[in-house]
Amino acid sequence: MRVKLTRREFLQRGSLAAVGAGLASCAGPQRLAEIVPLEPTARATPPPAPTSTPTPTPAPEPTLTPEGLPTFAIEPTVIPEGLHEARYYDRLFGDQVQCQLCFRKCIVPEGWRGFCRNKVNIGGRYYTLVYGRPSALHIDPIEKEPSFHMLPGGNILCTGTAGCNNRCKFCQNWHLSQRDFEEMNHMLITPEETVAEAMGFDAVSFTYNEPTVFYEHMFDVTKLAKEAGLGTIFHTNGGMNEEPMAALLEHMDAVTVDLKAFTQEFYEELSLSELEPTLRTLQQVHQSGVHLEIVNLVIPTLNDDMDDIRRMCRWICDTLSEEVPLHFTRFFPAYKLTTLPPTPIETLESAAEVADEEGLYYVYIGNCPGHERNSTFCPACGEKIIQRTHFAVISLEVEKGRCRFCGHRIPGIWWDV
Repeated sequence: MRVKLTRREFLQRGSLAAVGAGLASCAGPQRLAEIVPLEPTARATPPPAPTSTPTPTPAPEPTLTPEGLPTFAIEPTVIPEGLHEARYYDRLFGDQVQCQLCFRKCIVPEGWRGFCRNKVNIGGRYYTLVYGRPSALHIDPIEKEPSFHMLPGGNILCTGTAGCNNRCKFCQNWHLSQRDFEEMNHMLITPEETVAEAMGFDAVSFTYNEPTVFYEHMFDVTKLAKEAGLGTIFHTNGGMNEEPMAALLEHMDAVTVDLKAFTQEFYEELSLSELEPTLRTLQQVHQSGVHLEIVNLVIPTLNDDMDDIRRMCRWICDTLSEEVPLHFTRFFPAYKLTTLPPTPIETLESAAEVADEEGLYYVYIGNCPGHERNSTFCPACGEKIIQRTHFAVISLEVEKGRCRFCGHRIPGIWWDV
């Protein structure tokens, strides 16, 4: 039987025990050795697979109306209490639906779920299972996102759920993203209550698993948070389609996008995904004017080829801007990639040097606490303008969005602007 936790019980038991304190950002800035998954509950039973010779269902007996026209007695579809109808889907013939949220555009028969496992077709309408039901609600430093050019030193209230629209073998948060909704404890919390919990912090964030799979909840929280004066940010794999992304960006201050590699082969073999939608999303976010930062998790032997990294950095400079911050983060063995070693520091430093050579201004090395490239340097005068150790901000020398030493404009969202 499902135990429904209060917000206080959840924050004390759930998020601090397993789905908060040890959670990594989507790019993976922490290891999972110390995280103990919550006990699974009963798994949902999928509908039976169709057979080649299905048993025909008897047609209902017609009755006659006073006008003499036949009608049929059809049982109404029962919608489970509390389900929230999904956004961005099309109704198709035969009670099928087609999701329009991400690049997969799943066609879902009645009674089945999409690839993300978070949405279900009931009677020809599509419903989200995780609206108002996060499995992770936790307070993090904004640097953990990572977002180094937004409110340095700020604290954010982060939301995550079960499910994902990718199947990354290296996922640092697999205990959330690669599980069904029924396997996870969750709390019941409305968007209004989420914003109320966030008051006193600096922003709301949507992270840990892919936020596209809880788009409806994220959208409503984001809109209310902006109205309440809070900052808004989310961390994504970049697979969202253009129309829902455009609607979301109207209420979003910043986006961190995982650019997992720069080859289609990597996306297919390691994530069951595609590169092109991510590149399209990066261009859309940049063109919208919303603050953008990029994360590349460097995995030994899989995406650490310096020629590919050079092509990626050149694409960022040529297609986006040399001012887009790029984070090279260190891989640690996790989920289905436990036989590979952690990324050598020298590999990350070589990648950062390649990015420098290609003209990127703000290049960081993550998941290496104490590394010099945790910090931000002015591209004009070379002075250290934000000193960091891992996620902790030690000093801030940015005034009204400019370097305090030479006046060069620094892109980002700053406290005094």
